[in-house]
Amino acid sequence: MAESARTVAVIGAMDEEVALIAKSLENATETLEAGLTVTSGDYETADGERLHVVATVAGMGTVNAASTTQHLIDVYQPEAVIFSGIAGNLNTHLHINDVVLGGTLRYLDTDMRLIAQSAPKTEEFFSDPHLLEVADHALNEMGITHITGIIATGNYFVEGDENTSRVIRETGADAVEMEGAAVAHVAARNEVPVLVIRALSDNADTEYETFKEFDISEYADTAARLVLNILRRL
Repeated sequence: MAESARTVAVIGAMDEEVALIAKSLENATETLEAGLTVTSGDYETADGERLHVVATVAGMGTVNAASTTQHLIDVYQPEAVIFSGIAGNLNTHLHINDVVLGGTLRYLDTDMRLIAQSAPKTEEFFSDPHLLEVADHALNEMGITHITGIIATGNYFVEGDENTSRVIRETGADAVEMEGAAVAHVAARNEVPVLVIRALSDNADTEYETFKEFDISEYADTAARLVLNILRRL
């Protein structure tokens, strides 16, 4: 089968966030590249077109996320990058397993007055409006409570009332995690549309030593099923 001219890159931070997506691809192959295991395969859209999808686990943190995004853009030249995964909830109107789409992404621990002096010369980043619209329709069809909101990204695990209050105060975020802004930053620098999706796995009130024992597969699968629904609509 000839490779499709249209490619979409899908990234997660942890194995659980990418497993369902990788398993859903047809004609899938795995390659080791730049410290990544990249699964490449086909996915059929609703109108019968076959998208070429490349999916990989970046690892946690902004450097892992940024380097992975740049690698996939350089090697595969995707028409869009989708980051899918879990996050801590900061919005009292949302609940576990609801979804926050990253309308706006802000760094938690970075002085953007300095960073924004370089391309793309902005202090915050945004998911692509068309991809947000597609995701909204998919979520409505799936009956999943969601908002298009603000996601804060930092290089540490946010836990406890004092830390969560500070994050909300400094960023106005609805969810907090460790990769989304970095993915959106690199995508913007390369002028590639991006979408950041976060299923809420906790209320940012759990210590990491406890959180790492959680079974996050349910929440990761919520985000992954949404990605597959979005791919069908592209």
